Amino acid sequence: MMDILMYLFETYIHSDADLTIDQDELEDELLRAGFHQQEIYKALHWLEGLAALQQSDGAKIAKGSATSTRIYTQDEMIRIDVVCRGFILFLEQVKVLTTETREMVIDRVMGLETQEFTLDDLKWVILMVLFNVPGNESAYTQMEELLYASEQGVLH
Repeated sequence: MMDILMYLFETYIHSDADLTIDQDELEDELLRAGFHQQEIYKALHWLEGLAALQQSDGAKIAKGSATSTRIYTQDEMIRIDVVCRGFILFLEQVKVLTTETREMVIDRVMGLETQEFTLDDLKWVILMVLFNVPGNESAYTQMEELLYASEQGVLH
């Protein structure tokens, strides 16, 4: 499922391609690209969940103060390992993530139907969340720089 999300993000969102594509046309393209129908449905459902979070009135997103500490549930700790949790905390400390965007990231990570979840997967989820939340252009740019710098082996 992460492969489909990354493909969609790079093909349509990140490349500024035409975003008015029909869902059936998109499904056909993904099938031609070699993705399985069931995984395509899961990815599209995941994206709908992301859009719903953006449009929500904040009721689903816990608000916290800048000095609060996030306590993860047992299920969250199983999915989001200590390295990923540390990275999320780091991004909060450098003001890339707010408490609201952090909660959106955690919600979308928990919405993934995958057994394996890596730090690289987390970085892509964070990019997708930041891209979809208005007013986070600076945070998105910082996260994008972190993602591509780490892929090239250079981290400042």
